[in-house]
Amino acid sequence: MTSLKEIAGHFDIRGTVKEIAPLGNGLINDTYKIVTEGNGPDYVLQHINNAIFTDVDLLQNNIRAVTEHIRAKLIAAGETDIDRKTLRFIPVKGEEKTWYFDGEKYWRVSVFIPDAYTYEAVNPEYSYYAGKAFGHFEAMLSDLNEPLGETIPDFHNMELRLRQLVEAVEKNAAGRLDGPQGEELHAILQDMDKYGVQMCLAEQLYREGKLPKRVCHCDTKVNNMLFDKDGKVLCVIDLDTVMPSFVFSDYGDFLRIGACTAPEDEPDLDKVGFDMDIFRAFTKGYIESAKEFLTPVEIEHLPYAAALFPFMQAVRFFADYLNGDTYYRIRYPEHNLVRTRAQLKLFHCVLDKTPEMHAYIASLL
Repeated sequence: MTSLKEIAGHFDIRGTVKEIAPLGNGLINDTYKIVTEGNGPDYVLQHINNAIFTDVDLLQNNIRAVTEHIRAKLIAAGETDIDRKTLRFIPVKGEEKTWYFDGEKYWRVSVFIPDAYTYEAVNPEYSYYAGKAFGHFEAMLSDLNEPLGETIPDFHNMELRLRQLVEAVEKNAAGRLDGPQGEELHAILQDMDKYGVQMCLAEQLYREGKLPKRVCHCDTKVNNMLFDKDGKVLCVIDLDTVMPSFVFSDYGDFLRIGACTAPEDEPDLDKVGFDMDIFRAFTKGYIESAKEFLTPVEIEHLPYAAALFPFMQAVRFFADYLNGDTYYRIRYPEHNLVRTRAQLKLFHCVLDKTPEMHAYIASLL
């Protein structure tokens, strides 16, 4: 088995490696901090999960294109402290590629950004920061001419998710549709069928040439931003899912988690709701930084995006439940069904709030 020090030695890092230690909570040791001797930079050594990101070369090429473009934008804007405001990946010695395969795993190294912090809190303040940061991220990349690939093909394709649900129903692999809860499961299917066409609007608009694909982050969580000690956003991190998508991905996916008043697997549906304070804060930040490039069609359909993502996740959880829980990790037999109920409840809460959401967005413009 190749040692971490040997792996680090394949990258073009400055200085002598002093130690390599787990970075983060230490529960999953896939990310490490490389501490170097002297005044040189420290680094982050990370295992690339190629079970999910199967084309590592495409993945790292996307990240290179994005980080180089952002760096050039920051320089052109006269920004200072640029090395702390964008990620920097280190090439393998004597090569241009930024990944190394040790025979078992793929690895990459980036420069460690000192005095930078992440936060888990989802409150109006940090939701505003998130909206501002992710909107700015998209804005900086709105004129990126280098084509990017899809690191996870059809990641947020609603039509695909519905086709997968139809296949799950036809196979009924776990026999659950014929079981004691069959009546409830068929009622869920009827609910999903009622809104299915409506929720595939993005793909329809795209085919009609009315909706563009942008370079999006596709994993917009509060903890995917780095802050300085004064609470100012330094940069957006965790770029593995950066790829062409609709802006609805970044907008709707944040609100699905951030604006939900309960965990995504809350069994007590009375606790599940849509927090309009979080919605308003995130939307204000997002519109402020993204309105320079958003089209009227994109802005008009932001409330649709907020509904799309709980609906999509409900469909995915339910299909997995019918398939016998083969994709999502579960803690008990009905976990995916509980998740489905919660996401459908959130979806209907968003639909109820849609007129209010449209009114608020109009007030920002």
